[in-house]
Amino acid sequence: MTSAGKLYLIPAPLGDETPIEAVIPTGTLNSLRGIRHFVVEELRTARRYLSKAGIGVPIDSLTFFELNEHTPVTQDISPYLQAAIEGQDVGLLSEAGVPAVADPGARLVLLAHQKNIEVVPLTGPSSLLLALMASGLNGQCFAFAGYLPVKSPERQQQLRMLEKRSAAERQTQLFIEAPYRNDALLADILTTCRPGTLLCIAADITQPGAFIKTMPVSEWKKTTVDIRKRPCIFLLLAT
Repeated sequence: MTSAGKLYLIPAPLGDETPIEAVIPTGTLNSLRGIRHFVVEELRTARRYLSKAGIGVPIDSLTFFELNEHTPVTQDISPYLQAAIEGQDVGLLSEAGVPAVADPGARLVLLAHQKNIEVVPLTGPSSLLLALMASGLNGQCFAFAGYLPVKSPERQQQLRMLEKRSAAERQTQLFIEAPYRNDALLADILTTCRPGTLLCIAADITQPGAFIKTMPVSEWKKTTVDIRKRPCIFLLLAT
């Protein structure tokens, strides 16, 4: 009987400007070089990443499946793990950072558990943890709220709720936004949150132009910061 393959969770760099070997550990790169079947968020960038990582075989010899925000929840993704069932390893590759965290790959990980396929998380950059590390905010009690509502009234309501929870539990709140909506989100934070609430903005983490700064909301109101079209993590801690 053929033993089952494993599902490897493969982190990716947080941006194109940083050399892969600068942020992806050697052990992770060595592990992915033995994999021939990949589930990826975006085919083009995955192929580019694997080429730069020195996969060791022609990219066209690899098998790819796409799993992203456009994959219908009703779609059967069990064929994506067929290779693992047959004894070959499968790699889950995020667009940036670690798979299955703020990432559609969580569906595949859960399915692997249901099929008794071993899940192996590999080491690599997580924008959420890097931002929390660099923020100076509470790293012992924190929560990730994902994307906030797109419309301003609903977003402001969510911000008030997160700020209230942060104050009650001394809990750092982390959230993200599509880069082109960063300015609108920041405007709502400065309008909605209390002056003494601490806000950290962490943009382009691990990139040459990285910007990470923590200040009270009252100080951010006096500051001009360019975060449009830059990947950002926002962190709040109510004092």
